[in-house]
Amino acid sequence: MPVKEGENIERALKKFKRKYEKTGVLKELRARQYFTKPSVEKRKAHIKAVYVQDLQRKEEDL
Repeated sequence: MPVKEGENIERALKKFKRKYEKTGVLKELRARQYFTKPSVEKRKAHIKAVYVQDLQRKEEDL
């Protein structure tokens, strides 16, 4: 991460953290710490999709 001349170190660090977070490296690292069966992952994804769909439906009703 190049730091511009005279740029605040805290601002550069904040940029770095934001960029690092967007890549999803830390999220992937945490997910790889343990194995989850594909069926469990599919079930979680399905439950999340139903939840999001319900939220969107409630938002439309307002």
